[in-house]
Amino acid sequence: MSAIPTIYRAARRARGVGTAETPLGVELVTETLGQVGPGDVLVRVRAASLNFRDVAMLNGRYPISALERGVPASDCSAEVVAVGAAVTGFAAGDRVAPTLARYSLTGDEYNVFHTVLGGDVDGVLREYAVFAAEQLVHLPRHLSWEEGATMTCAGVTAWNALKAVVADSLGKGKDKAVLLKGTGGVSMFGLLVALASGVRPIITSSSDAKLAAVQKLGAPGAVLGPGGGGAALTGGLGVDVVVNTDGPASVPADIASLRRRGTVAVVGFLSGPDGDWRPSEILGLIAKGGHISGIDGGSKRDFEELNRFFEDKQVRLEPLVDRVFSFDETEKAFAYMSAGKHVGKVVIKF
Repeated sequence: MSAIPTIYRAARRARGVGTAETPLGVELVTETLGQVGPGDVLVRVRAASLNFRDVAMLNGRYPISALERGVPASDCSAEVVAVGAAVTGFAAGDRVAPTLARYSLTGDEYNVFHTVLGGDVDGVLREYAVFAAEQLVHLPRHLSWEEGATMTCAGVTAWNALKAVVADSLGKGKDKAVLLKGTGGVSMFGLLVALASGVRPIITSSSDAKLAAVQKLGAPGAVLGPGGGGAALTGGLGVDVVVNTDGPASVPADIASLRRRGTVAVVGFLSGPDGDWRPSEILGLIAKGGHISGIDGGSKRDFEELNRFFEDKQVRLEPLVDRVFSFDETEKAFAYMSAGKHVGKVVIKF
């Protein structure tokens, strides 16, 4: 068990408003540890990982406001150091991770977005943190600290986008296919979830180098192709789910990629919050009997579902980890993420 510290180091966004030309920096600071309340858990953060949103808050591409001088990042793995007097279910030494939003427990709660880690509240890029016990989940025992640090946002988002088609595939011998666009964290998580459940993943990217990197990971059954639609890569049949990480711009093409009763799962905004297409193009959904579904980072219940799936299938997440930086290299980690050359997750280890 780790000793309880009085001070710790944290990363904080620089003050001000960043742009693409002059993004904000990230500064390492020393802070005093707060009190652990009766319902709280003190954790030592072992590793954290970055998402696109963390970079977007620095370069002005994040579509909503974020806490000024906030601690970035939402995804981490941590070791329990101490628990409050009223806490049950957690003990010193447990391996845990926080959920994305403080009050999103079942997924039915309203007005929880303002409690998302790394946005309007301080995130996890710090050596120690205090969380309400109900915000924590136990990590699968077979995962390393680096693997466990990738799950909170990217992992649960991918799970929420795919779990319906996973449930319709497991043990049923059905020919299901999903289109994963790009090679970022959500898409790579989607690849592992699909492979573990017998769903055929199709990964597209405009980068031949990134597709080659995915191929080296060893993904039996995966179809790799250039940026484009799923219909062309399935002999015209289309896919059951398109995991849309681009945002609105590609929605018409995503609809064209669907098979009957398929779903466009919108999870991100890599290409920005707008799209240059006619509203009438949405009518393509009628011919497909399809759906567009907005996918958020999920609830505690969703996270626990994902953990059970990974434990049951003994899914390893090592293929997701593109590169590991030390905490002292935090600025380098953000720069590497901003360059967009990664395949999977960028991890910072403490």
